[in-house]
Amino acid sequence: MSTEETLRCWSVVLLRNEFKPLNSYKKEVRHVLVCGTLELEQLFWTGTGAQYAHVNEVWPRVYIGDEKTALERPGLRELGITHVLNAAEGKWNNVLTGADYYSDMDIQYCGVEADDKPSFNISQYFCPAAQFIHQALNRPQSKVLVHCVMGRSRSATLVLAYLMMKHNLTVVDAIEHVRRRRCILPNHGFLKQLRALDITLQEEKLRQKRQIQDK
Repeated sequence: MSTEETLRCWSVVLLRNEFKPLNSYKKEVRHVLVCGTLELEQLFWTGTGAQYAHVNEVWPRVYIGDEKTALERPGLRELGITHVLNAAEGKWNNVLTGADYYSDMDIQYCGVEADDKPSFNISQYFCPAAQFIHQALNRPQSKVLVHCVMGRSRSATLVLAYLMMKHNLTVVDAIEHVRRRRCILPNHGFLKQLRALDITLQEEKLRQKRQIQDK
């Protein structure tokens, strides 16, 4: 089973000990060390994070921004943005741009109709969003803006998933990396889905390791 096939099955991943004591920072789930969702939330309130800004580079050539950043075409030209991933496409509480908005700017556009609600299944977009960013960065001159309304929850969640899937970061490492560069705060439901992704990716690594050892 490929990594992508494994990721399609993460809805059946067992998420145990969701409300375990905070002094137990990691828990073994089927031989995989993970943090509880509440502990992931706690990461955003400890230590020193970045101050809020309209846009920040959080990974080489990957930017997280807000609605203002997405709408200011001169600013995008100044940054050298070549790809835009709108994590808040749609009419309600979203950013109304679309591919036509950037048609004269040589910008490739991808839109995601995600709601910033804990109950929304944003994990359905983890693979396509990560692939869009990954393919864009294959060209050395490309720069990607991932945005939503505030640039804190939906867009941040998709960038975190990208770092986990394409750069092998754990969910904790991805959060710590990004929050030092941008003020982010994914909602509780999105963190729960990132946690499920973390478990799935770690289990896939263990499975591949066992296959190598068994040869």
